[in-house]
Amino acid sequence: MNRGDTAFMIISAALVFFMTPGLAFFYGGLVRRKNVVNTIMACVSIMGLAIVMWALFGYSLSFGGNHGGIIGDFRWFGLNGVSMETGPYADSIPHLVFCAFQMMFAVITPALLTGSLVGRIRFKALFFFILFWSVLVYYPMAHMVWGEGGFLASIGSVDFAGGNVVHISSGVSALVFSVILGQRRGYSQVVYRVHNIPFVVLGASMLWFGWFGFNAGSALAADGLAAHAFMTSAIASASAMLSWMLLDVIKDKKPTLVGASTGLVIGLVAITPGAGFVPVWSSFIIGALVSPICYFGMTLIKKKLKIDDSLDAFGCHGLGGIWGGIATGIFGLNSINHTARWDGLIFGDYHLFLAQIIGILVTIAVAVVGTLICIALVRLITPIRVTQKEEQIGLDITQHGENAYPSFNGLD
Repeated sequence: MNRGDTAFMIISAALVFFMTPGLAFFYGGLVRRKNVVNTIMACVSIMGLAIVMWALFGYSLSFGGNHGGIIGDFRWFGLNGVSMETGPYADSIPHLVFCAFQMMFAVITPALLTGSLVGRIRFKALFFFILFWSVLVYYPMAHMVWGEGGFLASIGSVDFAGGNVVHISSGVSALVFSVILGQRRGYSQVVYRVHNIPFVVLGASMLWFGWFGFNAGSALAADGLAAHAFMTSAIASASAMLSWMLLDVIKDKKPTLVGASTGLVIGLVAITPGAGFVPVWSSFIIGALVSPICYFGMTLIKKKLKIDDSLDAFGCHGLGGIWGGIATGIFGLNSINHTARWDGLIFGDYHLFLAQIIGILVTIAVAVVGTLICIALVRLITPIRVTQKEEQIGLDITQHGENAYPSFNGLD
C-alpha cells in the first residue's frame, strides 16, 4: 500500500467525476434555450443512476470474475468483499479506490451519448435506456478490455483510458439511436444556433481539467507513466485545438470559440486510448490529425447522410475514438508500457495494429447490437420520442416543468 498512490488516485477519481458536470455545461451551452435544462438534467441524473448501479452490481459485472472473456459475475454485489486492502487490479492502492476511480468512467460514458438525442427524446425513455445500456454495453466492454481474462485484452488489444470502452462505444450507440429516433422537427429548414458560448467554454475547460485525472490516473500510480500520459494528453488537446482553429480560418476566414472548444475536446478523445502507450512526439500528430477527421466526418454525417447527431456525439467521440485506437496501433511502444505486447506499425510490427483494429470492430458490434436491444426494451415501457407539440414548446417545460431563463415578469 502506497499513500502517495492512494492520494493521487482519489484525486484522479474526483477529477473524472468533475468531467460529467463539465459535459453538462458543454452540451447545455450548445442546445437551444428551451432545452438547456433537459440537456443538463440528462447528465446530472446519470451521475446518480450510474453510481448506484455501479456499487450494487456494475463493478462486480465489470471486474469480478470472468465468464467467456465477456462479463464478470456478482461476487462483489453491493461492494461486498471490496475492502480497504489492495485488490487484484492495483497493488499499491486500496481496492475501494480502484473501484471508485472506475466508477467515474461508468458515470461519464453514458452521459456522452445523450448529446446525439437532445431536443426530442422523452426523459423517462432516456433514463431507462441508460440503465439497460450500462448493463448490456458498458459493463461487458469494461470487462473485455480491462477485466481479468477479458477477451480484447487477451488478444493484445490495448486501451489505456477508454478509447473503446468510453468513446467508441458511446459514439456508435449515439449514432444508432439518433438514426432510429429521427431528425428534430424542421431539421433541414431551421438553423440550430449555439445559445450560450460561455457555457460551452466553461464545460470544455472543466473537461480538459478533469481529463488529466482521466488519462494520468489510468496509470493507477503516481509514477512516470502517469506523467507521460499527462503530457501526451496536454499536447494532443492543444494540437487539435490549433488544428480546428486553422480549419475555421480556411473555411470561414475566422477562428471560432466554439470550434476551439470542440477541437480541444476531440484532441483528448483521440489521445485517450494511447496516452500511456505512444511516444510524446506522436501526440502532436494524433491531435493535429483528429480535427480534420472529425470536422469532415461531421459534414458527411449531417449534410450528406442527413443524420441528426444533434451535438456530434458520434462525430467527436466515435470518430475521434476510432482514430485514437488506430493511432495507438501505429505509434504504440512496448518500451513505454509493457501492457502493449508489440510495437506499433510505424516501428515495423503489425501485430498491435491488427489487434487494435479487431478491438475497434468488436466494440462497434457490441455497441450496435446492444443499443438496438436497449431501444427495444425501452419501447416496452414507454414511447421514446416526445410529441410534436412537446418538441415545439421545449423539453425544459414539458419534461421538467422548469425554465432555465425565466423573465420573472409573470409571462413565463
